[in-house]
Amino acid sequence: MDPRSLTPALRALRLCLHLLMAGLLVLAALRSHSAAGIAAAVVTGAVYAAGSVLPSVRESQRAAGVWLGALCLSWLVLLWVTPDGLWIAFPLYFLQLHLLPVRWSLPAVALTACAAILSYVRHGAALSPGVFIGPLLGAAVAVATVLGYQALYRESERRRRLIEELISTRAELAAAERHAGTLAERERLAREIHDTLAQGLSSIQLLLRAAERALPEGSPAAGHIDAARRAAQDNLAEARRFVRALAPPDLEHGSLAGALERLCGTAGPDGPRVRFSVSGTPAELPTPYEVALLRIAQSALANTVRHASASRAEITLSFMGGSVTLDVVDDGRGFEPRAVRPSSVGGFGLPAMRSRAESLGGTFTVESAPGQGTAVAVALPLPLSPTPSPTPSTSTASTPSTSTASTPSTSTAASASPKPSSSPTSSSPTSPSSPSSPRPLESDA
Repeated sequence: MDPRSLTPALRALRLCLHLLMAGLLVLAALRSHSAAGIAAAVVTGAVYAAGSVLPSVRESQRAAGVWLGALCLSWLVLLWVTPDGLWIAFPLYFLQLHLLPVRWSLPAVALTACAAILSYVRHGAALSPGVFIGPLLGAAVAVATVLGYQALYRESERRRRLIEELISTRAELAAAERHAGTLAERERLAREIHDTLAQGLSSIQLLLRAAERALPEGSPAAGHIDAARRAAQDNLAEARRFVRALAPPDLEHGSLAGALERLCGTAGPDGPRVRFSVSGTPAELPTPYEVALLRIAQSALANTVRHASASRAEITLSFMGGSVTLDVVDDGRGFEPRAVRPSSVGGFGLPAMRSRAESLGGTFTVESAPGQGTAVAVALPLPLSPTPSPTPSTSTASTPSTSTASTPSTSTAASASPKPSSSPTSSSPTSPSSPSSPRPLESDA
């Protein structure tokens, strides 16, 4: 064993073993009344010391076995010469149990105990229970001590690995939470900038344009209004650049359709075959719309991969007259939507998807039944495009609910705002009960 890998407790145990071996060899040499006994004790001590010094014994199990065999042979010579050599059997038990596998160490300990008993009898000792109990009891104590320590060491190592895995998992979880928090904060800032600053600057720009048209020709205020309108226009462009910069990374280098198509390739080889398609004429969507549709698709596909046991799934992005819809359909085992609770499968994902859709004035529906697959559909009303009128007197409101007595500037600002209108008549998302509502995929069976 490498001394650098020893704990303080193991270092102390090894030192005690060295002292025990040295003390017993000195005792055997002093009690021996012949030069052969002293020489055998010296040779046994030299062989033992060589094993403690040679690095090959610590690094190679084969070299350790050879050294242990030489030590046992020298001990047998000592045992043949003097009966006091039997006390060396006790440290030999520990060495055999430590250096040899269990299938070899236990027979070696038994043979060592038998050799000690036979040597004691050979040298003329009277037969008594103590002659047998002493070596056998020492062997039992050594076996129990070493095997117990090895069991504790394995348990300690297992707990150490578990603690290391726990620390690593906590670090990964913290990093994932930080990343998720960063993405959530980016999305929140993008929504806030889009819904407040960008909307306000767009309205200011349109109001200034209307005021510019209403001024008499040659008015001294025309230059100031034009400068203010240009400043509002520049700041609106800057706000839109901020919104684009804060968009999710999946949308930074392409359109929503491209991000959804890349999403289909994340199901993995063991997941369902996912197909993506686009229906209708694609239209440019505000960043909050793209973020919401992408996150809903990610959450729905993740539920399909983890829980549905589906073989096929399909993501469809549809552009219709006044709305955009996203359908995620699979042929999995399905479930009963009304029986889903927050603690059950998909219980947290469905409310989150519904909340995203409803925050933009859209609708969210889930159609599923046990054994019939699942269809998730979200419909968002498209924001109205700005349609400035040639003159303030002919501008009209964007919704029928607007009063005909409203001022021209106010109606123009309302019609040009990119924020989705909360009025039910501003757009008509596809109803879940309409014929275009998605249906679960039919099973291949």
